[in-house]
Amino acid sequence: MSALVCVARIGAAHGVRGAVKLWTFTEDPFAVRRYGPLLAKDGKRQFEVATAREAKDHLVATFKGVTTRDEAERLNGIELYVAREKLPATDEDEYYHADLIGLAAVTTAGAALGRVLAIHNFGAGDIIEIAPPKGTTLLLPFSNAVVPEVDINGGRVVIALPQEIDGEDESEGLSTSRPGEGRDP
Repeated sequence: MSALVCVARIGAAHGVRGAVKLWTFTEDPFAVRRYGPLLAKDGKRQFEVATAREAKDHLVATFKGVTTRDEAERLNGIELYVAREKLPATDEDEYYHADLIGLAAVTTAGAALGRVLAIHNFGAGDIIEIAPPKGTTLLLPFSNAVVPEVDINGGRVVIALPQEIDGEDESEGLSTSRPGEGRDP
C-alpha cells in the first residue's frame, strides 16, 4: 500500500443530524470531497463526505451513512487519510510531509545524522524530527536556514545544525533592582 497522507481531522458533532466539524489540512478545504473515500489511519474504515459547507475556520460536513448526533459524536478525533498518489503533483521545491518520512538526514558536510521520523507542527511552525542510529531524536525547526536542501529523488535532507545558544553568564542573570522595581518576584 502506498503512503497515506492526512488531509483532515473530524471534530465535534454539529447539530442533531449527523454533521461534524471537519478540520482540513489541504490548500483548498473543499478538496477533501474530490479524493473519494477517505480512510482512517488503520486503512480499515472509509468515510465519504456527503455535504460540506464553510464555517469560521473549519468545514461543517456530513458523511454518507452518518445520520444522528450519536453516530457523529463517535467520530470525534478520527484523522482522515488518502493515498499519496491521489494527491495533486507538487511544484518544484514543494513536497508533502509524507514524502520526507524515511529520508536520510545528513549535515552540510555530508555526515550522517539519521532518518526523518516525522514533521510536526505545534502551532509555531514546522518541526523536523530526526532519529539518529543511537540516542535521542533531534527536533529542529523545519526552515530554509536549518534544512537548506531537500532532495527527494536523492533520498536525503541536508541539515545545517544550528550553533549552540550561549547561556547568560550567571552574574548577568542577577537582579540589582530594589523590591517593587524591575522584575516580578
